[in-house]
Order: sequence, then C-alpha cells, then structure tokens
Amino acid sequence: MTPAQSAFERLHAWPDLTTGPASCGTGRALRSVRDEIVHFHSDRDVDLHLTQRAIQRFHYDLGGSSAIRLVPGSRWVTVHLDCDADVDLLLSLVSIALKAHQARPPADLPPSGCNHERVTVLPRSCAGEV
Repeated sequence: MTPAQSAFERLHAWPDLTTGPASCGTGRALRSVRDEIVHFHSDRDVDLHLTQRAIQRFHYDLGGSSAIRLVPGSRWVTVHLDCDADVDLLLSLVSIALKAHQARPPADLPPSGCNHERVTVLPRSCAGEV
C-alpha cells in the first residue's frame, strides 16, 4: 500500500469527510460539508486546502518541513508522502484544516485551485526526519 493510499484509507474513516472527484480533475478528494480539504493526485502527492489564516499562522513550521511545498498566494499546500511520518503529518494538518474551515469567516474567498502541476517534489529519505 502506498503512503497516499494509507492516508486516504485512514482519512476516509473520519466522520467529517466524504469522498468524491477532485475539482481540479485529477485524483480523488476528501471534503467537509463546506469545502474540499484534500486532493490525492498520485501515490505520493497530496494537496491540502488550508485557510490563509492557517497558512500564515503555521508558515514557518510548514516551510521547515521537507515534505511540504508552499506556493505563494495559494491556500493549498502540497504534501509529499514518502513514509509513515509524512502520513502522520498529513493527518495532523487535515485536522488543522477542518478546524480552520469551520472557523473561517464567510467573507474569506474560496481558493483559486489546488497546486497540482504547479509544484515539483523530489523524493527524499525519511530517516531521522521529524
């Protein structure tokens, strides 16, 4: 089972998430009642929809992870899943995303689209990473 399949199976069991096609046209999505939260594009690459406020709050932490890629101006972050630690990171970030979307003010604009095909992530070793 690939890391993305493992993450999808674990997240699919969450009661606040339902599955469907990704709005970008590539892969599967998990969504809350309000928004798409996660796009599974491949066996390793996932886009996670955070609010602008959540990205600003966790910007330094997100930028410090070799599993995460940020695109300036995007409300999506790309998570590259190479190992179990990356899956655990994604699950934690999905929890943050769900909470952020529930608290999002109605005036907060929807995202312009996920990062699919706007980010290139090279494989890396997970040994010793946190």
